[in-house]
Amino acid sequence: MTYKIGVIPGDGTGPEVVAEGIKVLKAASEKFKFKYELVNYDLGGERYLRTKETVPSSVLDELRELDAIFLGAIGHPDVKPGILEKGVLLEIRFQLEQYINLRPVKLYPGVETPLKDKKPEDIDFVVVRENNEGAYIGAGGVLRKGTPDEIAVQEAVHTRRGIERCIRYAFEYCRKRNQKNKITLCGKTNVLTYAFDLWERVFYDVAKEYKGIEPNYAHVDATCMWMVKNPEWFDVIVTDNMFGDIITDLGAMIQGGMGIAAGGNINPEGVSMFEPMGGSTPKYTGMGVVSPLAAISAVQMMLETLREDKAGKGIEDAIMKVLQRDVKSLAAGKMGYSTSQVGDLVVQYILGK
Repeated sequence: MTYKIGVIPGDGTGPEVVAEGIKVLKAASEKFKFKYELVNYDLGGERYLRTKETVPSSVLDELRELDAIFLGAIGHPDVKPGILEKGVLLEIRFQLEQYINLRPVKLYPGVETPLKDKKPEDIDFVVVRENNEGAYIGAGGVLRKGTPDEIAVQEAVHTRRGIERCIRYAFEYCRKRNQKNKITLCGKTNVLTYAFDLWERVFYDVAKEYKGIEPNYAHVDATCMWMVKNPEWFDVIVTDNMFGDIITDLGAMIQGGMGIAAGGNINPEGVSMFEPMGGSTPKYTGMGVVSPLAAISAVQMMLETLREDKAGKGIEDAIMKVLQRDVKSLAAGKMGYSTSQVGDLVVQYILGK
């Protein structure tokens, strides 16, 4: 089988880190004997400035036929915030029904965490975020804009179907992960009483089908406190779109920063998209100083989702060696190596050179 993989380098430093991810993908294919074909897509800020297009419907049709998508970054300083995020990122997530955002939060040996006295064995959990509903669907509107009486309404929409498929995915992932066998629903039942009453009822209904997995609940504010104070308590966290967006950035910081944080936008029955979490960081564009390890980790997640588990494990092992033996820091300009040199190191460890 030859995997057909769409590549969206995107904006800012996206093309730089994607190049290193592709370099590692090539090495993994040689080592672990799988085939792939790349299809490049010009989506992002430069295209929008040139054509006023975000994602044409013809491109969406092509994306649906792929096996996976590898995304670099979306965000351009000359494009008003919200246009690319909604027009590219959310459009792909919604149109391809990538209803799970999967975010491993894992501290590797050799990486510093800002949490005092916490070690790799203390920070190893996964956030499963609902990715197609909630406050991000764009429902709402504005009245009397620009006046003292302006009104803005932003509606969050939750459906039982959307909640249940997300929660069921989280329980299945917890079972497969087979570590603490504990799953935490993160919500706000004491204030958002309509939405999270539904989330909580569905959560405990589904939990009855998964004997041996402990279900529990935490308010989102408590979840943030415990992620800092006692991250070892968590195994799998499941939550809605907005809360998931917030706590996964906190998760990135406690695992060492955006330079190592990767995520997947998952459609378990269709095409999934994988990306580094750090954004386009335009101020570093072309300087070769940003960490490519998050993008390389996204390639790892992509291969694991394609069931190339040996290749994914090979990439992760190589990343861990780079972090323990070579890279001094994940901060831009402080790695001790350039972006491309870090990619070369990962390749060398994969190939055993």
